[in-house]
Amino acid sequence: MQAMRLLRPTPVEHSPLELVDLPDPVPVEGEVVLEVLACAVCRTDLQIVEGALTPKILPIVPGHQVVGLVVKAGAGVDPAMLGRTVGVGWLASTCGRCDMCRRGLENLCRTASFTGWDRDGGYSTHLTARADFCYPMPPGLAPEEAAPLLCGGIIGYRAFKLAGIGRGDRLGLFGFGASALLVAQVARSAGCELYVVTRGSDAQQRAREEGATWVGTLGERPPVPLQAAITFAPVGSVVVEALRSVDRAGVVVVNAIHLDSIPEFSYDDLYWERRVVSVANFTRADSGELLELAASLPIRTRHQTYPLAEANRALQQLKGDMVSGAAVLRP
Repeated sequence: MQAMRLLRPTPVEHSPLELVDLPDPVPVEGEVVLEVLACAVCRTDLQIVEGALTPKILPIVPGHQVVGLVVKAGAGVDPAMLGRTVGVGWLASTCGRCDMCRRGLENLCRTASFTGWDRDGGYSTHLTARADFCYPMPPGLAPEEAAPLLCGGIIGYRAFKLAGIGRGDRLGLFGFGASALLVAQVARSAGCELYVVTRGSDAQQRAREEGATWVGTLGERPPVPLQAAITFAPVGSVVVEALRSVDRAGVVVVNAIHLDSIPEFSYDDLYWERRVVSVANFTRADSGELLELAASLPIRTRHQTYPLAEANRALQQLKGDMVSGAAVLRP
């Protein structure tokens, strides 16, 4: 098999991923081997490659939005999985026993492991994964369409659920990249009005095309109070902007794995039972719900495809905001 492997965190401008030949993977008990059909590129990959997120192991093969064909099955795996197209996401495993797992919050499991961080990911021709953390792909979704759903899509969907809003409610999206584009489609299908704050004329035009009621740039406030807002940038000042835009009892959901910091703000901006909540990872139930929606609505993604050997270029263009939608590697 071939893979793009990281030896040590390095700025992507220096092309730190190396194309290597590795032994073909062998599944252990409970695992399957996938032939990778597509792997979307995520900003979390960029953070791991550059060291903003410290890699758990080195060398490591990044990538955690994988669509693949099951070609081998380990002991204890239903043989019927062979030949199926499945997805693998960020959440690679959980313990299934802790208080979080028992409460249906496996996304918060203290001993969870993560694809492309704790174990090799999908920047490769083949991948091993726990069979019970593989998601059946609905028919009609091409691999390059489905792959971007498996992180930004599912986590965005969880963020929308945490917002707790529905038909007729006003939702603010602060940032309008690949994840926000998917959330917008889910929110519109639920009957929400969209108010988008984002920089860049291209992103603003995409928001209008997705049916946003109002589109503004950073520093502008929506013309009406919002019931909820979701922020997508890892910038704390944007969280404060969103908080100032929500109505009494409004909620701001922070869709980011880390923030630079949250600047000091007046308690008046939080008063009247406004809330700020983070979204962390996702559950397998979230994955199933989102993939069902993706097939039934249908949800569509914007993407640019790259050969596996050009993973460095894909990360460079992602860092430079030169990707329209999601970057997707096709081995």
